[in-house]
Amino acid sequence: MRLVDESVGHDGVAPTCAALGVARATYYRRRRPRRARPPRPTSARALSPSERACVLATLNDERHVDLAPAAVYAKLLDEQGAYLCSVRTMYRVLAAAGEVRERRDQLTHPEYQKPELLATAPNQVWSWDITKLLGPVKWTYFYLYVVLDIFSRYVVGWMVADRENAAHARRLIAETCAKHGVLPGTLTLHQDRGAPMRAKAFAQTLADLGVTKTHSRPHVSDDNPFSEAQFKTLKYRPDFPGRFAGLPDALTWCRDFFPWYNDEHRHEALGLLTPADVHFGRAPVVLAARQRVLDAAYAAHPERFVARPPTAGEPPREVWINKPPVERPPDQRREGPLPAMTAPQPKPGLESPEGPQRSGGGAQRLDAGPGAGYPRPSDEALQ
Repeated sequence: MRLVDESVGHDGVAPTCAALGVARATYYRRRRPRRARPPRPTSARALSPSERACVLATLNDERHVDLAPAAVYAKLLDEQGAYLCSVRTMYRVLAAAGEVRERRDQLTHPEYQKPELLATAPNQVWSWDITKLLGPVKWTYFYLYVVLDIFSRYVVGWMVADRENAAHARRLIAETCAKHGVLPGTLTLHQDRGAPMRAKAFAQTLADLGVTKTHSRPHVSDDNPFSEAQFKTLKYRPDFPGRFAGLPDALTWCRDFFPWYNDEHRHEALGLLTPADVHFGRAPVVLAARQRVLDAAYAAHPERFVARPPTAGEPPREVWINKPPVERPPDQRREGPLPAMTAPQPKPGLESPEGPQRSGGGAQRLDAGPGAGYPRPSDEALQ
């Protein structure tokens, strides 16, 4: 509003408000002084000051001081044949005297800071979590540990164990950092607040490796979105079994899944590139080859692409966990209702650049698989 006031003399109100995105009605409303609200009139049915003092004295009497207002109300009716006021009015009188509060001790939860992590290249921020795999009978589980690079979505390490503890987590993180050549002070490891993640021995291992750790807020599932989404992809695979007959069966299935996920799965958030293409820097070569195919298709039939020539998608340059909102300065914020939004209608004859959905094929693996096995990662699993 200060900028509008300074510019009104030579630019006018309407052009200045339009340039700042401020409604003129808002400007004029802010300039008008606020009228003081008239005092609320006292009801004719309200208690007089002397009656209110009598009610307060009765409630604070030695015989009634430890009773609830409802009990005092009933006791006066039964024992003294007296009616002072309703129970709700008793509470109003007590509230006006500052004598109403929660009688139980209330637990005050600490205010946890929202994690805000940014990755602009592989091996800057890893996210890891543990999920259960159903065993052969009810109440039996195997535990799958997965470490994911959030920039490339590449699974850098994994392990299947018969229990969830910090010892397995320590070995997995230490071996995965050594396998990928992570230098001290270059990696941030994000995790939730499970028992292995909060273990003192695990925190000491991260400190020895020079890895910075961050935690999700309690009961906030979307603070660790990449690991949760990867687990959903894993458990929604058509060949994912309902139960595993034993630990070797779980290891065998995971040794087939993770190479497919890293080397063959076209990730929509990565511009339909595989995690391995982004993680190992092959994305520019793959995108250039795609663009040549699309340019040839456009040259052959330009009439089929009404809006614009097709372009190959690109992976994001920045990947965030809880990206902070970009706040506009107060004098540039738009106030008032937003214009109505309508869904865009597809133009007839417009062809999608993504083409039809296709399932993963049997392409050869480009690199060796990730992760570790259990109880000791084999050479095949660590290659």
